[in-house]
Amino acid sequence: MVILGFDPGLATLGYGVIKTDPKGRSSMVDYGIISTPKEENLAERLCHLEKGVKEVIDTFKPDEIAIEELFFAKNVKTGIAVAHARGVLILTAMKLCGRIFEYTPLQIKQALTGYGRADKHQIQAMVQTFLGLKNIPRPDDAADALAVALTHAQTNKFGGLFSVGNAPGNYTLSGDDNNIRRKV
Repeated sequence: MVILGFDPGLATLGYGVIKTDPKGRSSMVDYGIISTPKEENLAERLCHLEKGVKEVIDTFKPDEIAIEELFFAKNVKTGIAVAHARGVLILTAMKLCGRIFEYTPLQIKQALTGYGRADKHQIQAMVQTFLGLKNIPRPDDAADALAVALTHAQTNKFGGLFSVGNAPGNYTLSGDDNNIRRKV
């Protein structure tokens, strides 16, 4: 199974692609970032993100996509911009893959370290260990995206519990206009 993980962001959106075998072992396929020019307006930056996300999905053809949920405690303005980026990400992922799952930062920390208050370095070290990499992936956004993908690989045995809509296959693309419809 090919799992594509995303760490949402407006300036930098991280992605990580892993492959899992039937025994549950994961291997790294690719990772990187999609960045947007700071001098462009929000709408143009969101268009850059959509194009980049589409290219990544088209390149790796994931079976499932895992996305980190947002958590902001301080900067509301940054949170709103990232929420816009996340909306574009979710819409594009749903249109092109249809199987998306969301994980909170706490769930990711617990899945990889067993400890919900693990710091960023601990998470990155576990990504390196689980994937058998010589170095911690850089930049941080890409390492975080690999952590999201690994979290999904470890929790997908719970079926659709973490899927958007809480059930696998809950949404379908219908018609030539690519409208997403909830199954009833």
